[in-house]
Amino acid sequence: MNLGADFAGCSGTLVPGHTRCLAHITDAGRDAYLASLAPGADIDHRNTGFTGQLLDSLLNALQDYDSSENRIGVADFRGAEFSDDARFDVTLFSGDARFDGVRFGGDALFDQAKFRSGAQFDDAEFSGEAAFGMAEFLGDAEFRRAKFSGTAQFDLARFSTVAEFSGAEFSITASFCRARFRGDALFESAQFSHTATFDETQFLGDAWFDEASFSGITSFSDVRVSGSTWFAGAKFSGLTKFDGVQLSGNAEFGGVRFSHTADFHGARFLGTVGFDGARFSSTARFSHVRFSDVARFHKAQFADNAEFRGARFSGDAHFKEAHFALTAQFGPLACARTVDLSGTVFETPVTLEIAAAAVRCERTRWESTATLRLRFATLDLSHAVLSFPLAVTAHHTPFASGPHSVVVEEDLPTRAPSRVRVISVRGVDAAHLVLTDIGLDDCLFAGAFHLDQLRLEGRCTFASAPTGLRRRHLIWPHRWSRRRTLAEEHHWRAQIAGQPVLPAGQQPSPRAWRTGPHHPNPDLTPDPEDVATLYRQLRKAFEDGKNEPGAADFYYGEMEMRRHDRTDTPAGERFLLWGYWLLSGYGLRASRALGWLLAAVSATIVLMMGLGLPDSSPQQIATGTVPAGGGHVTLAVDKEDPQLTLPVGDRFTGERADKAVQVVLNSVVFRSGGQDLTTWGTYTEMVSRFAEPVLLALAVLAMRSRIKR
Repeated sequence: MNLGADFAGCSGTLVPGHTRCLAHITDAGRDAYLASLAPGADIDHRNTGFTGQLLDSLLNALQDYDSSENRIGVADFRGAEFSDDARFDVTLFSGDARFDGVRFGGDALFDQAKFRSGAQFDDAEFSGEAAFGMAEFLGDAEFRRAKFSGTAQFDLARFSTVAEFSGAEFSITASFCRARFRGDALFESAQFSHTATFDETQFLGDAWFDEASFSGITSFSDVRVSGSTWFAGAKFSGLTKFDGVQLSGNAEFGGVRFSHTADFHGARFLGTVGFDGARFSSTARFSHVRFSDVARFHKAQFADNAEFRGARFSGDAHFKEAHFALTAQFGPLACARTVDLSGTVFETPVTLEIAAAAVRCERTRWESTATLRLRFATLDLSHAVLSFPLAVTAHHTPFASGPHSVVVEEDLPTRAPSRVRVISVRGVDAAHLVLTDIGLDDCLFAGAFHLDQLRLEGRCTFASAPTGLRRRHLIWPHRWSRRRTLAEEHHWRAQIAGQPVLPAGQQPSPRAWRTGPHHPNPDLTPDPEDVATLYRQLRKAFEDGKNEPGAADFYYGEMEMRRHDRTDTPAGERFLLWGYWLLSGYGLRASRALGWLLAAVSATIVLMMGLGLPDSSPQQIATGTVPAGGGHVTLAVDKEDPQLTLPVGDRFTGERADKAVQVVLNSVVFRSGGQDLTTWGTYTEMVSRFAEPVLLALAVLAMRSRIKR
């Protein structure tokens, strides 16, 4: 090190050929040295103190009058101190420019400066304005731990490779408006104590702001980042604007703290974005934001209003265990895949409007009233905590995100009917749940509480029994009675029938029972007693809602499960249920009861014609004995027993058929017609007078259950 140690108190680098630094050299020696310099010369003035006049003299010696710019080769000013303004504007540094540890007592003016090689300003101190407007850095630009006590202005600056401001401190305004970073930009742990502006800045590489601190107003409006963006652990104390930003790579905002409004209005995230553990102490505005990939808000905390009006998610939107303290309106938003609200907490009354392929609300907690309006979605409410009423309703028209706009849903399967389905209410206290116009075809009710208090409004649909004819035991043709059924019954019947597991993505056939999520494991499949309990509770819910036809289907399902329950239903009871089912479908199938009635009437008529009607009506005969001497005569009037002696072929005639019909109709509907019958006919009439009115009553009961309101 060629330092001027022989000059008291000076540690500056010696001027070549002299024993002192440039600040302490004689006037003649300085003039000779400056005269020896030419544009593009290398200079070494480490630890040298510069006044404004001395720096001007040095730069004048390096000025290229043809290009009107100062040209310097390698410039080494490490440890130098500039007591006045340092005017390096319109200066070309063709070699390395070393300003490490430099102290700028006045303004540092590098506007339109060009650094063709590396530029090092590590640990530099800028007491006045640091102006690098339109500066060009063709090599690495290093401002590690630099301190900017005045305004730092890098507007329109161009950084061709790495630009590092890690640990830098900006005490006043820091402006990088319309700057361009071709390489990575590193602002890790940087401190912005006042306004920080990056409006319309372009980052063609990665942008690193991990652990950075922003104390004043911060604006990243219309920023473009081609690489990844990192703000993990950053702190924003003032108003923060990310409106209109476009982040093409992955963006990480995990653990970020926003103490004031955070505005992401109109932002576009083309890669994965994560706000895991982020804290929003004021309004968080994500209105009309476009998320092209997965968006994560795991354990994010929204202390004030969180606006997602018009937001669109092309990938999954994860809000697991997020906390919404004052959000009154969530959405409307559109998501092509799953909106995951599992474990999320909503403290105040809230309306959620979501158009999505699926919505997961497992263990979601609503601590006040809530309305969940959905389009297209499959909703999972497993173990959700409802402290107050929750209304889930299907929204049949596109959501309006403003007075004259709608949520764009081109990424959703909108060509299919916008039917909303609920697939599980397990573990839910249904006393606080209201479902309107919801598809419950695959809904799992097992494990829910107070199902009898569930409110079903509008057009809520359930799964139907399999359609089409099939053969029982490969012999008898039969078909399943058309009715509303629960998914649990489907799963149990599919399990006992030994149906194969459907391949992933294959839709179940309407001619077969649907397999369950644990098929074919019998230990995890509800048994008939469990399903009967579900039917009984939901039947009461239908009855309380004055939906008697719906309640009738669930009564049928309950009886079916009791009939097949070999564990808790006694054999005698099951025998009675089999008969009840066979004769009238538990008093709910009028066609079955009428069919049996018609068969019974027909059989009775045939029996009457063949065995019950006598040859002819018996004549009354008076018999008595006249005493020999006259006197009182007693006559006994008797009737012959009806006799049937006709050949079999003569028994089935039109006349006898007419009599048989009269006898049967009188025995079924009216009282006995008084027709003389044979012994077989009498017993046949007795049986028909008991059985056939019962079948008629069952048919009337079944018809009433279908039309009662």
